[in-house]
Amino acid sequence: MESQTLPYVALAMTIAFAVFIAMAILVLNRLLGPRRTNAVKGGPFECGSDPIDSPRKRLNVRFYAVAIFFVVFDIEAVFLFPWAVNYRELLASPVFGAIALVEIVVFLGVLAIGLWYVWGKGALDWAFDGPAPRRDHG
Repeated sequence: MESQTLPYVALAMTIAFAVFIAMAILVLNRLLGPRRTNAVKGGPFECGSDPIDSPRKRLNVRFYAVAIFFVVFDIEAVFLFPWAVNYRELLASPVFGAIALVEIVVFLGVLAIGLWYVWGKGALDWAFDGPAPRRDHG
């Protein structure tokens, strides 16, 4: 076997072994596991207690807004890692080092302005059912 295909063979063997183990666990559970079904086991389960409300209940839109804002700011924060990894190499060049620093300052500035705007609008205050408090800066 050539040395170029050896890593792929090892990867294929690892995947095959993982699939085999998963299938073996499922088959053994089906063959050896107890099957005592009743109404309680077939009912819905919610954190160890009886469900208190319908799962189709509508949630406040602020919950979704906070979740979307979290995802947006979290993904934008992930963009900092490649910049941080390559910044030392960019410092070797006097032109690109300064450009990279200005770019990240602008990027973080836009993030800070966006967070300030969202926070100022009260979009992150989803814990209260009342209207968002008005913040006058004047």
